[in-house]
Amino acid sequence: MTAQTFLGIDAGGTHTDAVLCGPEGILAGAKAPTRHEDLPFSVRAALAALEKALEERFGPEGPARLRSVERVTVGTTLAVNALVQGRADRVALALSAGPGLAPARFAIGDDVCILPGGLDHRGVEVTPLDARPLADACAAWKKKGVRAVACVGKFSPRNAAHELGMAEVVRAAGLVPVCGHSLSGELNFPRRIATAYYNAAVARIVDGFLTAVEQSLREAGIRAPLRLLKADGGAVPAALARQEPVQSVLSGPAASVMGILALCPAVAEDACSVLLDVGGTTTDVALFAQGSPVVDRDGMSVRGRRTLVRSLASLSIGVGGDSLLRVDGQGAEARVHTGPLREGPAVAFGGTLPTLLDALNVCDRERPRSLSGDAAASLRAVAALAREHGMAPGDLAARAVADALDQVAAAVRELVDGVNARPVYTLAALRGLRDIAPQRVWLVGGPAGRLRERLAGRLALPVDCPPHAPVANAVGAALTLPTAGLEVYADSGRALLRVPSLDLEEKLPRAATLETVKERAVALLEERLAAHDAAGARVEVVEADLFAVLDDSGRASRDMRVRCQAVPGIAGQVAAAS
Repeated sequence: MTAQTFLGIDAGGTHTDAVLCGPEGILAGAKAPTRHEDLPFSVRAALAALEKALEERFGPEGPARLRSVERVTVGTTLAVNALVQGRADRVALALSAGPGLAPARFAIGDDVCILPGGLDHRGVEVTPLDARPLADACAAWKKKGVRAVACVGKFSPRNAAHELGMAEVVRAAGLVPVCGHSLSGELNFPRRIATAYYNAAVARIVDGFLTAVEQSLREAGIRAPLRLLKADGGAVPAALARQEPVQSVLSGPAASVMGILALCPAVAEDACSVLLDVGGTTTDVALFAQGSPVVDRDGMSVRGRRTLVRSLASLSIGVGGDSLLRVDGQGAEARVHTGPLREGPAVAFGGTLPTLLDALNVCDRERPRSLSGDAAASLRAVAALAREHGMAPGDLAARAVADALDQVAAAVRELVDGVNARPVYTLAALRGLRDIAPQRVWLVGGPAGRLRERLAGRLALPVDCPPHAPVANAVGAALTLPTAGLEVYADSGRALLRVPSLDLEEKLPRAATLETVKERAVALLEERLAAHDAAGARVEVVEADLFAVLDDSGRASRDMRVRCQAVPGIAGQVAAAS
């Protein structure tokens, strides 16, 4: 375990958890309800509960430990929950056509404006941009409640001029532009569209969450640097997280994965294991191979669309303890569904509509010690829904639980099959593995204890709940190391080196080699990390490509692309200490 003291906070759709980790292990952990309409209250409540837990363990001087932390790292499922439930912000797309396939094939949503104009693969303009139709489109979008516009052009990482031109029109119309080139330097137009679109869709949610955390930390007298977990299992300073909120869409699943690494040394003994994090709103599924998280090398997938965001291989479904129960039909022919919507807590905890947790209370009513909250209220709510559809309460509850288990099992199969369809890579090493087959399941989250035996039977695998399973995400957040990434493009023919995410261009010696570009990429990333209070992180080159080309005069030149990143990891393990 690290000799420093770190605070981890994880805000889920149902609860906000806080954990303090120090040299002795987990010093204290606490939970508080998440109030979506008042996030500062949620964080303050979690911190207050944590202070109380510290005082109970260490006496009057216990809370002082909280104000002396060296680093605060937060994770959240708020963004992915909003996307899973279709409740993220409405976003418009401004696309420049360019050569090749029509951009309309890759559009997302109904608010799309395709503009004439395009660049070739080197970034040279072949058709001037005509942005005049965009002003009228923006006026119409504002009336529909659109807040932001994703501006994306083909080959924009090679030349951002067209995206910047679109962004100027969007900004003049009073909307927020998001440029694709600022989020990734990869030349994949469809994925860059998805990346910019979802970046805009969750920007307000992520910014609001970070603002709430910052406000609450100040009020608690905590002055430590704040970082947010990314989808790849690393953490970035809050300022960078605000610039690229799409990187943190799968922050919650990443926190689960890093929590298992910290809490479960036994994960290293499994050739392959599954992580299930069952929250109040969603269930997150992830994979470990040879003791290390599996990486999705094809980029994070959101609502079926691939992005250019490096992430751990995971999948989120709308099934959690507070997922609403829905019934179609009557009697024996009725179909019972669990999720994906959530409308407040379970009836057992003061809600008004029956949920999965209420169904579990009905199914387990002969086992009083396993019940949660007001089990009698759960039975009344489920019975009322059952009467509407000519069913017995126990039958409805059993079918609801079975539907939830079926969805989780299907998600596990989907993730395993998807990973095995491509070369398997892990966070620990960029090496291919043979097809993986899960041997064990690690189960965390609030309802973990209620579902352990049921999931073991449904998945036909041993299911283990580690210590501190209800707050595993907050433990993962507390111990996750800082990280960041950078892509650099170099064109020896044009003597130009470009870093799209930094809006940086500089001269490149014509004799520059791929090694030269690698060295410059690493140096630039180290400078960026140091500027954001993350100096000292280990940086490695994860991709390096060189292509021999001919310029317009027929002279040979080299196009080079280098991608480097600070390696994600955890500060230590805590299972033995607590």
